[in-house]
Amino acid sequence: MPKIVDPVERRQAVADAVLRVAAREGLEHASLRNVAEEAGLAIGSVRHYFAGSSELMLFAMGELARRIDDRIRTHARALLDPAAGTDRHARTRELLAEVLPLDAERREESALWLSFVTAARTRPELRARSAEMQAGLDELVRHVLTEARRAGGIAPGLDLAVETRRLSALLDGLTLQAVQHPDLVGPDDLRAALAAHLDGLAPPAR
Repeated sequence: MPKIVDPVERRQAVADAVLRVAAREGLEHASLRNVAEEAGLAIGSVRHYFAGSSELMLFAMGELARRIDDRIRTHARALLDPAAGTDRHARTRELLAEVLPLDAERREESALWLSFVTAARTRPELRARSAEMQAGLDELVRHVLTEARRAGGIAPGLDLAVETRRLSALLDGLTLQAVQHPDLVGPDDLRAALAAHLDGLAPPAR
């Protein structure tokens, strides 16, 4: 009997191949031919599941976004669990740190995401996904700051909209520096910069 191929699993496998090629050689090398070879498929098989390079790139970008979002949500649930043994300030710091490239896995994710975001500047089909991911980061930051203010951890006179943009920009900038210069900007530097920023938002000590 011919082998039954699950189309969802096959599309997933091809997306994984895109991300592996992009991580190793750069997104510009993730052509249909190179991706097919990486996935161990004939190029015709890849074309059977994706109409062309644009559809394939959009799907792979969505898969990367899903992975990052799932990981952050899982971490958030653990940190926001009432049984968590850390104080609120520490939990806030750890939750936001989850989006930073603090280890090899997150550094690769960040590098891939920056590649897609850069490509979106000249590839219109990727722009909506890029904007969606940025909006998701902004919403996470806004939620964290709102909860921190409710708990008395944010100075009362601060504009949360402005602080959301400042903190979101800080996270983006730290990520870019850590991906481009990992020998100069390591995990300790990232954590220290984030902690200092959050400390600066706190009410004055009485």
